[in-house]
Amino acid sequence: MAVGKEIRGKIKSVENTKKITKAMEMVAASKMRKAQDRMRAARPYAEKVRQITGNLSRANPEYTHPFMQINTAKAAGFVVVTTDKGLCGGLNTNVLRAVTNQLKDLQSQGVSAEAVAIGNKGLGFLNRIGAKVVSSVTGLGDTPHLDKLIGPVKVLLDAYTEGRINAVYVCYTKFINTMKQESVIEQLLPLNASTLQDGAGGRDWDYIYEPDAPAVIDELLLRYVEAQVYQAVAENMASEQSARMVAMKAATDNAGSVIGELKLVYNKTRQAAITKELSEIVAGAAAV
Repeated sequence: MAVGKEIRGKIKSVENTKKITKAMEMVAASKMRKAQDRMRAARPYAEKVRQITGNLSRANPEYTHPFMQINTAKAAGFVVVTTDKGLCGGLNTNVLRAVTNQLKDLQSQGVSAEAVAIGNKGLGFLNRIGAKVVSSVTGLGDTPHLDKLIGPVKVLLDAYTEGRINAVYVCYTKFINTMKQESVIEQLLPLNASTLQDGAGGRDWDYIYEPDAPAVIDELLLRYVEAQVYQAVAENMASEQSARMVAMKAATDNAGSVIGELKLVYNKTRQAAITKELSEIVAGAAAV
């Protein structure tokens, strides 16, 4: 019964695939909890740095940091945060689609773009569409390290300080909950005074600077930008593991459905073959 043997082979193959997807689902669930804890632990720091930066921007308005100045260059920078691995549903597709739409809008305005790719998927996509990739970092693993992120992002920060680009955007997937992740594009530079003041609590503060205001504000704004980039990567990693867990669960469920359908077809085929053999036996006996 060649047909039955072929169906049994398909069932065995799908069962093996189901075992793999189930194991990947369990691994992603374990990593998801750690990634969510890391993301939530980083949020208070990022919010506090934002609050202090807003306070200082109100307390010392006579000094304007280069990050808060408006440039007139016809170029923009993008920090594109994606994953290194696939099998996480439409996570990367959604954020890269948003980046593509933003690039098209800028091109229609005559503004060119430079990009920093964080993650192997984003790097490959930007190279395929012919975008100018000035730096990249891949292989971050399950735990993001700020020292690996500072170098590539600093290329765009230096370009903005020198006035070669007029804005820097960070593109990533924001973690909402386990079942929902949202692709966002946030403006990182120039720092909007009103945005910073939203974190200042609406109060004016007075500070004594040591050694001086420029040194303190320069260092603080750099830490602020680094904190925002690190938070974006942490959010993206939490979203990645959540999306992978959901995708693998869906794949496992689909494999179970396929196995059920194949077993039904196999049983029908087997029953048809048995019925045919019985009919032949009965016909032969009647002929004798």
